Formats: sequence, structure tokens, C-alpha cells
Amino acid sequence: MPAFTFPGQGSQRPGMGLSWTDHPSWELVAAASDVVDRDVAHLLLEADQETLTSTENAQLATFVLSLVILDASERLGLSPTFCAGHSLGEYSALVAAGSLSFEDGVRLVNERGLAMRTAAENTTGSMMAVLGLDDDSVQAACMRAEGDVWVANFNAPGQVVIAGAPDDLERAAVIAKDLGAKRAMSFPVGGAFHTPFMAPAREHLRKALASVAFRELDPPVVANVDARFHQDPAEWPSLLSAQLCSPVRWRQSLDLLYESGARTFIELGPGAVLTSLAKRTLEGEFNSYSVSTPEELESVVGAIAGSKAAQAKESQRSAGFFMAERLVVAPGTGPFRPADEFVSASPTLDANEPEPEGLMVHVGDLIGWVGELEIRSPFAGDLQGIIVLAGERVTAGQPVAWLRTAPESAPAYQSRRES
Repeated sequence: MPAFTFPGQGSQRPGMGLSWTDHPSWELVAAASDVVDRDVAHLLLEADQETLTSTENAQLATFVLSLVILDASERLGLSPTFCAGHSLGEYSALVAAGSLSFEDGVRLVNERGLAMRTAAENTTGSMMAVLGLDDDSVQAACMRAEGDVWVANFNAPGQVVIAGAPDDLERAAVIAKDLGAKRAMSFPVGGAFHTPFMAPAREHLRKALASVAFRELDPPVVANVDARFHQDPAEWPSLLSAQLCSPVRWRQSLDLLYESGARTFIELGPGAVLTSLAKRTLEGEFNSYSVSTPEELESVVGAIAGSKAAQAKESQRSAGFFMAERLVVAPGTGPFRPADEFVSASPTLDANEPEPEGLMVHVGDLIGWVGELEIRSPFAGDLQGIIVLAGERVTAGQPVAWLRTAPESAPAYQSRRES
């Protein structure tokens, strides 16, 4: 089962939107700019690192680019069974799940960034990563520091972020090292996020949340606050408000997703931080991908479609169907479009959808198009599936569909093809 994950503040980088300007999904950037009367395109294309480090800029830019990539993914037929987002990314996840409209998401993220910036300006706070120490020991170090310092992120085993007043942070870091931490390193952020230092931002955010209608979620979203699924839309305003001052339980969220059956993790947004955290956290078999460019999206879609086709073929073999198989390949390079009667045979990431029914294909039947070129089958047999997604770019000779024929009838089909 696939899970979409969305990054938070800190994943932004200068020029992160450049590869998307010619993509149809880029239209969301202009829409977001109109909603909040800000030049989001400038943030994604021209803003320097200092500008993007500012909380209100980092959050809006990261959110909008994540939604551009989500829209592009949906255009290619990708859909998740679960969603989750790290801090700011939780808003992206709620849009992906249909609980928030894109416009409301943009408004909330803009208000959140402004509120958190104001709260940070009124306190002196920072954040630090503690590496190589278990969660309980890091919490103990914060308590023993006896000051304004708290755990802010449970990111992965041996990677915990603490936040608070600078002197108290340093004192907690010394204690953590005494307890066995390998390193404690500061990183530049605009404040002590996910701690009581953000309490002034909660009232501002509560007012913004009260003006928004949350809808039913499909698929479910894991909340940062308690690492549990919440499908009741009435619960999300308080969860998002509480998130400002409570730690992000990302490691626990990944564990829940895996325990619930997620085996494919697709990070949609700038960078690959969450993909790295999944690899550090989860044991057992799973696939993880990060998508921040159109090329990465094409690669992920191809990998997933190929994996699904391989699984289906293996399932047929294990069921004892010793059949001859034939692959229909693309005659050229370009975007693939299946013929209407074969659309229902296209692969899906939704494990709850039934497998496509087989269709009888005759020699010369139109399978679809690659660019303007027709793809006609040189074989006859039962269609087992279209193994690339509509809109996916394929290359000459790449398989796009496979057929199955009974062994005893294979020579007849072969002779028809040769004739």
C-alpha cells in the first residue's frame, strides 16, 4: 500500500521550482499567489537562501511546491492509501486527503508562517539535533537541564531534535553527550518550533482555523501530535493548533504507517529528508521514493508500474497458470495514451480496487498511442494489463502491455502474426 509523505520547513532551497515551470501543474503557483496576494513564483524561482530561511517564506514556498508535485502525480494516476506530513507538511497531507481545499490550505499556511515568525521574534530560541541517543535519554537530558528546552521532533531512531533557549540548549547537549550521544549540532532556524515558545502563535492560528471548513478525509492522515490516524474532520483544528507547541512524532508515525500495511513511501516536495528518515526508521521490506522534479516523478511512476506488472505476472505463475506470454512494445518515444477500451486495464496504486478484467486482443487491435504513433498488437491473446500509466513517457521498445495465451494455442497465434 502506498503512503504519500510531505516535507516541512527546512527542505526549501533556492530555485526549487525551476524544473516545474513548463509543467501544467505550475498553474497552482499563480492560483496561490492570488489567494494570499504574494509572489509565490518569486519564492520558488528567484529567492535566495536568506529569504527562504524566513519562516513565512519557507512555509508558503514549500507547501505550494508540494501541492504542484501532488497535482502532477495525480495527473499520472498516482493515489495514496495513507498520507502524512512532517510539521508544515501536515497541511499538504490534509489537502491531499481532500479535507482542505487548496485555497484554504494556502491561507492557513500563510497565516501559520506569519504567526510563528511573530512568536519567534518575541522570544530567543533555536533548535539542535541530537544524534546517536535514544528518545528517553534525550528527554531526560532536557529535563535535567532545568530550563526552557524540550524535545521538538522524534525524527528517527538516534535522531531527535530539541529546541528552546540557546543557553539551555547547550546545557542539554552537554548532558546528552554524557549520556552517550554521538553529536549535538545546531542548525539555523527562525525559532524554537514545536515548543511552548510557540504558544503566542496558537491564538492567531486558532482564529484562522475557525474560518475554514474541514471535510471528510480520504485517505486517512496521521497526526503529528499523537501519531494516530484521525478521520473525523472536527478533530483537525485542535490537532493543528496543538502541533505548534508539541513534538512532531515522525518516527512513531512511520511505524504506524508500516504497521497499517504501507510498503511504498513517496515523498512529494523539495528535498529527500523524509525518504532518508524512512530508511533509518523502518525495518523489513519497503520502497521509498522522493519526488522533487518532473524527471523524478516519471522515474517513480515507471518503477511502480513495473513493480505492479511483475507482481501480477508472478501471481499468475504461482497460481499454476503455465501460459505463453507476449509483450506489446512501444514503436517510438513519447507520452503513452491507452485506447478507451483498455483504460480499465491500466494499473492503479489503490490496493482496494479490483484487478482489471482480461480482454481478448486480436492481431492488429489498437492498444493505444505513443505520441502520435499507433500501437497495434502483433499478437492475439487475453490482455493481462497495461503496464504503464496514461501520460507516462515511454521509449521505443519499452513494453506497454502484456497478453497471455494457452500453450497449445500459442503456435496458432504465432503463425497468424507471421502471416
